[in-house]
Amino acid sequence: MTISTQLKLTIEGDRHIVITRQFAASPEAVFRAHTDPDLIQQWMLGPEKWTMPVCINDAVPGGKFRYEWSDGKGGGFYITGEFIELEPFSRIVHIERMHLPGPTPENHIETRFEAKNGGTLMTMRMTLPDEKTREAMLASGMEDGMEASYRRLGGAIAKDHGRQ
Repeated sequence: MTISTQLKLTIEGDRHIVITRQFAASPEAVFRAHTDPDLIQQWMLGPEKWTMPVCINDAVPGGKFRYEWSDGKGGGFYITGEFIELEPFSRIVHIERMHLPGPTPENHIETRFEAKNGGTLMTMRMTLPDEKTREAMLASGMEDGMEASYRRLGGAIAKDHGRQ
């Protein structure tokens, strides 16, 4: 059986975006890749040639995070947020704001990690304040950047397992 690893994006109602993707790794490994700053900096980079020079990630309820990206040409942006809930290896709930340079409205995100088909099905459900904000997010190229990042995630997980 072949496991599809392509990102799937669907829209629900006026305010929701749902992202799903299958990974050929355990829920523990995929969850850790979403909470360990060293791993995040390896894969959550968006398009090719972008870097994440700053990755602050206090992955505990009430903990804050800040991710800063650079395109290497003087351009970039950052995201700040807070963790609401973490259920190790199965669920993360957080709030984030993009700064472009001013902050965007809050995006409430629940990410689930489910053992499925010998790997992990990740389901990320974003709840935005309104349809206008959701459409602006979709028009930003978010889907392409996420797919590039999640392709890297498989390699980061494999590299990390080699250290254990």
